[in-house]
Amino acid sequence: MQLGQIIIFPIKSLDGVPVETARITGGGILEHDRSYAIYDADGKVVNGKRTPRVHELRCQFDARIAEVRLWPNGESSSAQFQLDDPVCIGQWLSDFFGFAVALRHEPHSGFPDDRTAFGPTITSEASLRTIQGWFPQMTLESVRRRFRTNLELTGGEPFGEDHLFGAPDELKPFQVGLVKFFGHNPCQRCVVPTRDPDSGQATGDFQKKFMELRKRLLPEWANAQRFNHFYRFTVNTSIPPTEAGKQLSLGDPLVF
Repeated sequence: MQLGQIIIFPIKSLDGVPVETARITGGGILEHDRSYAIYDADGKVVNGKRTPRVHELRCQFDARIAEVRLWPNGESSSAQFQLDDPVCIGQWLSDFFGFAVALRHEPHSGFPDDRTAFGPTITSEASLRTIQGWFPQMTLESVRRRFRTNLELTGGEPFGEDHLFGAPDELKPFQVGLVKFFGHNPCQRCVVPTRDPDSGQATGDFQKKFMELRKRLLPEWANAQRFNHFYRFTVNTSIPPTEAGKQLSLGDPLVF
């Protein structure tokens, strides 16, 4: 298996950006990945779990000039902002959501959901294509956007990424290119994958059907004790501090 996609999500919960290379920061994340986040006045993150209107917001990020464009679904014009001016972005986002929000920045360690397994999430194209077969009304890109995974492997069998975690309390080492990883666990999913990534409209029985088929098709070699339920997909990881400054590139081989 080798690295076939790298996707970063510069603003947490908003659109991803495919890139050909990604540098590892000193905080163990992909550079620019979830390095910005939207917070409300109570200090709570604004994301798709709590705020379905997030799905109606599109963004385009340009790291070279630290610029972002934002626009609601279906609109042809966009608002353009420099990311070093969070006040203006916050005002625009507050108008969009209908309540006060602010954009925060943490370039070193970002804003991961899991503070222990804070590294990039990993899946495989074969797994995404299998899931698309479970929901034939969806495109492959729709499935990809629902699960919002950073690193996508090509080659191998469906759910081959389940090799990358071990027993409970085990950090399983593996390597992609020159970068060392630890695999933690299969990621517990939230409500977001059940919704269309553009409209936010829920797909009926998505979670129930996903769990039934995930359980039925769990590979024989998979560590079943890591599945207290079967709404788990993609692998949570961490990257040790020794890897800071190294780079991932498309085509890097997986070694475990």
